[in-house]
Amino acid sequence: MSDFDTYVQEQQINWRLRHIDCRDQGEQNGKKRPWILPKDLWEEGLWPGIRSGSPHSLPDYLKKNDIEKHDGVHNLKSSWVLCANLYFPFQRDLCTLGGFLKRVSPLIESVDSIELEYEEEPPLDPATLLGEPAGGKRGKNQTSPDVAFIVNGGKGLVLTENKFTEHSFYECPGRQYDNPDPKRCMDFERLYDDLESNCNQLQWANQYRPNRRYWNHLKISDKGKETLRRCPAAISGCQLFRQQALAEGIAKSGKYDFVFSCVACDVRNRTLIECMSPAGVSDFTRDWTGLFDGKGRFATFTHQQFVSWVRKNDSNDKWKDWLSYIEERYGY
Repeated sequence: MSDFDTYVQEQQINWRLRHIDCRDQGEQNGKKRPWILPKDLWEEGLWPGIRSGSPHSLPDYLKKNDIEKHDGVHNLKSSWVLCANLYFPFQRDLCTLGGFLKRVSPLIESVDSIELEYEEEPPLDPATLLGEPAGGKRGKNQTSPDVAFIVNGGKGLVLTENKFTEHSFYECPGRQYDNPDPKRCMDFERLYDDLESNCNQLQWANQYRPNRRYWNHLKISDKGKETLRRCPAAISGCQLFRQQALAEGIAKSGKYDFVFSCVACDVRNRTLIECMSPAGVSDFTRDWTGLFDGKGRFATFTHQQFVSWVRKNDSNDKWKDWLSYIEERYGY
């Protein structure tokens, strides 16, 4: 457990004591913790402006769009809830959000909509494009970016993985399961020289588990060949790898002028930022850029940068209550 994770645990426990009457410990993964709410109280962890009954209700949005919320939404450390609290409210102020995203990339001129657990229609959906199992849905059993920003009058797409206290982007299941030689994932030169023979993700084809087509969309650049010491998905980069493949596949379709794979994270979480160092990516916010040749782009921003932007530009106090909540809840 990182110092940052411990800090957030204490922060969320203290916030709960001040704002939630129920003292019962909720359970997740078979363990009860003071920062976990009973499951039926999960909305107590939402900013009041997006709870049920509000004009911009998150539960109503999830139901309308058949989106599966994460299993751990009753955990006050949930990055999914943090994403909802930080970005979903700005569906009613796309101008302010757009002003911030212009700083993320000058290609972004305006924001049209915000979508949680984003999915494109076939043939650009994860099952068709990436070879993921049929039957997945937004938020469950498929690569669905936590939040997507449709920009520039529908001409641009920013797919965003949202992180909070996570220690990594997690390990590739192809390395973990049914792999006759997991060591090959740790030798990038050997792996990339013959992906068809060496990547277990490409050898899973059967009636229960179709082979994944992530590598079909990605080509390692010269920088990537010089940088990577093992497969970037192997131990701690799987989510980022999958989202990059999704962005590249959508970008190549020509539907958008540009597609970004993006990560929003907490600047204090050095464990996450440095999680791919053994693979040669010592700081993913800096070193992931340029690892791949193709049309898909990459960008990052921090939650602190976004909240600071809103605070600086909220001249009419439109977001005064939200800013107060976010500062007390997360320290931003």
